[in-house]
Amino acid sequence: MWPYPKIVAHRGGGVLAPENTIAAMRCGLNHGFHAVEFDVMLAKDGVPVVMHDPNFGRTIAGEGCVADFTAQELAARDAGAWFGEEFIGEPVPTFEQVAAFCMHNAIWMDIEIKPVPGFEDQTGWVVAQTTRRLFESVLDRSSATLPLLSSFSFEALQAAQLAAPDIPRGFLVDEIPPDWHERLLALGAIALMTSHKNLTPLLARAVKDAGFGLFCYTVNHAARATEILSWGVDGFCTDRIDVIGPNFSGAATVLR
Repeated sequence: MWPYPKIVAHRGGGVLAPENTIAAMRCGLNHGFHAVEFDVMLAKDGVPVVMHDPNFGRTIAGEGCVADFTAQELAARDAGAWFGEEFIGEPVPTFEQVAAFCMHNAIWMDIEIKPVPGFEDQTGWVVAQTTRRLFESVLDRSSATLPLLSSFSFEALQAAQLAAPDIPRGFLVDEIPPDWHERLLALGAIALMTSHKNLTPLLARAVKDAGFGLFCYTVNHAARATEILSWGVDGFCTDRIDVIGPNFSGAATVLR
């Protein structure tokens, strides 16, 4: 069960643009990608913003935590200078700004709910409700037209399930736990999303035989991509959007 694109641009532009910015989304689009993954957490005022790290220091200079600043204050921070001079002044976008760009350009979204620690329930609820409001006009259509809400946080996905049960969900895990099937059922999830580094052919077959979608992160080599696709993996995200294009299919025949 994976009605979505097979190849997804990680954090917008992968290694070619400052992650989780509008510039990154534009970069992915310019490389032909109409499927993107990005991270969402809550600012101090409860507005969902697109960032991966809860703390400053990597993509935003200085010290601080996303949860201690409003969305407007975060927008005034420079989220592009760390990557290159041509991106100086690139702001921290809100979730709605990124979603508007994607919807305008027919880009499918894997929206990773990435809570600041301690804000799991609130983040899952707000992101799910916001997503439902943005896509309300197409809720009665095929699930392929809807984005996917994903998270490593079981609690955040539970809250998302309560807030917007009609928006599909995928459960993220680094290593597939023994109770993966029970967790997916509890969340009403349609897919298991896991690191390709810890996936095996047997685990892949078990997930697929159970009727779930199987998605991997973050695959940056064509040979590895071909290998996991041969195991039955439905899709994956990549940082190397310059090497693995949106129409990559691999050379192997998928096992049945």
